Amino acid sequence: MKTRFLLLVCLLIQALWQPAQANVRLKDVVEFDGVRSNDLLGYGLVVGLNGTGDGLRNAPFTEDTMSNILERLGVNVTGEQFRPKNVAAVIVTASLPPFARAGGTIDVTVSAIGDASSLLGGTLVMTPLNGADGTIYAVAQGSILAGGAAAEGEAAREVRGVPTAGVIPGGARVEREIDFALDSLQEVKIALKVPDFSTALQIEQAINGAFSRPAANMIDPGTIVLDIRKTGARSISHALARIENLRITPASRARVVVDQRSGTIVMGEDVRISRVAVAQGGLTLRVEERPLVVQPNPFAEGETVVVPRTDAELEDAPPVALAEVAGGTSLSEIVAGLNALGVNPRDMIDILSSINAAGALHAELLVR
Repeated sequence: MKTRFLLLVCLLIQALWQPAQANVRLKDVVEFDGVRSNDLLGYGLVVGLNGTGDGLRNAPFTEDTMSNILERLGVNVTGEQFRPKNVAAVIVTASLPPFARAGGTIDVTVSAIGDASSLLGGTLVMTPLNGADGTIYAVAQGSILAGGAAAEGEAAREVRGVPTAGVIPGGARVEREIDFALDSLQEVKIALKVPDFSTALQIEQAINGAFSRPAANMIDPGTIVLDIRKTGARSISHALARIENLRITPASRARVVVDQRSGTIVMGEDVRISRVAVAQGGLTLRVEERPLVVQPNPFAEGETVVVPRTDAELEDAPPVALAEVAGGTSLSEIVAGLNALGVNPRDMIDILSSINAAGALHAELLVR
């Protein structure tokens, strides 16, 4: 009993001292050659709108499409004048997943291309979806789920979201399969989504370790070639199933991504900053127009004039005191040092740009 207890304690200590396992699966960082989706595109017509469709005078192609559809249904509209407001021309897009079979369904996105104000409540009429080769691979039809809302009155209009675009879940049915014989391949190229030498080497070692033989070979930082014959697997599908859940620790360059429109700053874990001193100030300019209307006295000669009045003010915001940002050894220390300056995110974007210009930011600065 005592021996068993000591054995359990030893196993527990060994588990606690082991390094943490990487939790990134291989299939989350790579793409397998040939296993990809294909984009589909179509032009169609949405009907059943509540007076929010295209103005046919501004979108004549909508009228032409509607006339062609009615004629195919046996309705003669030649020479007729019709101006409905419940139809809209749309572009339909979808993505055909790999190995999709005939009869399956896929989601589609519908977007107005005319001057329709909303697609809420509309129904997409049967629309063929073509691939890049011009072949029809799916046919879409169904009720549209728009993600916006619009309300209007006599003198005001309010729009939230984008009511001129929507989706149809499972709205397209696959009619043609893409010919691709996966099992006929003798080797498969594994492409990294973010090319990196050390990550590619980890993948090669992990795959060779899984098969206990040199079946994978790194040919560049973004590609590893897997020789199916050397894996000993029954088929290429079995080989990929064995390696897609292998755990690795992907490496990447240190980056600082800045979005100037929203003031968002994202830093990678490996970002480092050398020891620097930073001071930050601001300049505020205010210009206010207050025109004054001057009228003549009652029954006096003259005319009403508008006298311009402008108040302009320029002031210096109190600068932040000169602060030292110590050389950061971790992301948390860098964030703590920059937060100590007491500036908002937009000012911090300028600070990071200046630190990068001074050569103290040891990372790639990406400004969007």
